[in-house]
Order: sequence, then structure tokens, then C-alpha cells
Amino acid sequence: MKRPLPKAKSAPGATGKSPKKSGGLAGSQTLVRGLDVVEAVASGATNLAALADALDLNRSTVHRLAASLVEHRYLTFAPRVGYALGPKLVELGHMARDQMSFPRVARDYIETLAASTGDTVHLGILDDTRALYLDKIAGSRRVEIRSRIGDRHPLRSTGLGKALILDQQENRWRELYDTENRDGKRYGVPLNTWLQRMRAYAKAGYALDLEENEDRIRCVAAPVRDATDRIVGAISVSSAAQYMDDARMESLADEVRSTARAISRAMGWREAASPPLRIAKRA
Repeated sequence: MKRPLPKAKSAPGATGKSPKKSGGLAGSQTLVRGLDVVEAVASGATNLAALADALDLNRSTVHRLAASLVEHRYLTFAPRVGYALGPKLVELGHMARDQMSFPRVARDYIETLAASTGDTVHLGILDDTRALYLDKIAGSRRVEIRSRIGDRHPLRSTGLGKALILDQQENRWRELYDTENRDGKRYGVPLNTWLQRMRAYAKAGYALDLEENEDRIRCVAAPVRDATDRIVGAISVSSAAQYMDDARMESLADEVRSTARAISRAMGWREAASPPLRIAKRA
């Protein structure tokens, strides 16, 4: 849904008066006004009248800004149709996507999370039927988490793996569970119990590992989304069970999910009316 553009105050010079600020500040304000025009067009203002009303500027100022943006291909203009976003924005969008490395974007956030919790933080993506670990920040506790960057771990038994598939259909969950059964890895959670937990995790927006993948190790994980609202990765906080009783896992869930959402916003995700955090009930 297109968000409404807030009204902006007129820029110095928009009414014909001489600007009192320095040339540098005036130039910065012109840049901001140009960006406002682009956002207004993106929000549906396609003619001078609509743009002038959205930006609270006179039509001559808006025309000058829009003409410059058309000249540089940030906008296009067609008679009787109006303004539209231009091909330059498409080019820049592709370049931004190519330059936006998931581990690089997430690094500061997961370092802060590890420092805040004192526990080990993992970053990973879905790799076929496994969770691929792209980064790991060791915690400050003397707890050994036997994982390495580049490791591929099961989906059904790891918190990070479950977080990566929270948007999948239930028949896909069953397929993944059965695939790991055929791989011969022992797993102590029956299918029906696991599905019940997955339903609760999907509603809550985070997932847990209750010593399912490694003895005496627990973790809380949450998915990371991109601009299309698709899950593109996940983060998890892992520690020894002695530091991860039920109460602490519940309190960590909010922090882990908040960090995952912050990374998502940095990846281009735009937060709509997100549901409040729900606590996943244990089966």
C-alpha cells in the first residue's frame, strides 16, 4: 500500500524571495526537494497540481525540479499521462541489490546482539534442504558451540533452520521432516509434535531449538526478510541450557525478533502493521 507523503514546508526561494542560507545549504535543500518529488511520484502524484499539493510548493518550482529529474532519467514524462518513475531508478535498484551483501548488512546487528546477550549468534540462509551458516559471532560465556561458518545444518532440529522455513506450507514441512528421516539422522521429536510447534512458531515469528540438534544447547531464532517480504535468511542466539531456561528464552525472543526485523529493514523490507510478539506455546 502506498504511504501518504507528509506535507513539506516551502523551500527558501520557492515563493520568489531570495534564500537567506548559504549556497551549500540551499543546494542540499534542492536535493531534498528533488527526492521528495521522486517519492511523491512513487506515491501516485503524477501531475504538477498533485505534486505541488503534496509538497506544498508552487507549480513553477515543482516543474523546474521535475524537469531536471526527467533530464537525468530519474523520472519520465508523457503528455496526458504525466510523470512516472524513470529507468535510472531501475538501474540503481539493481546495483543496490547487487551491492547489498546479506552478511555485510547484518554484521553490526549480530555483533550488537552477541554483546547484549553474551551468547553465540549465527547468521544463515536456506541452502536446498539445509541451513547454511554464513556468519558466527562468539559469545562472552565459556560455552562451546560446535559450528563453523560454511557448515550446513538440519532444518527441523535447529532454531535457525526452522526460522528459515516459517513461511512454507505444512505439506512442505512434512516433506522436509521426512527427508531428514531418510537421511538417517536420529531425532526425538515426533512429526505431529514438530508440526504443532512449527504452527506456533509461524504465528509467533520466531523458532526455538530445545536441545534438539545438540545436547544441552538451546537457541532462539528469527527470520530476516527482504523488500518483497520473503524470508531470505535468519539469525539465532545459542547457549548452554543452563543459561537458557524457559523464562530466558521467552525474554530473548523479543530481542532476537527485533534484531531480525532491524536487519530486514536494512535489506529493504518495509514494516506494515506487524502483529505483536506472541509467545510460542510448547508442545
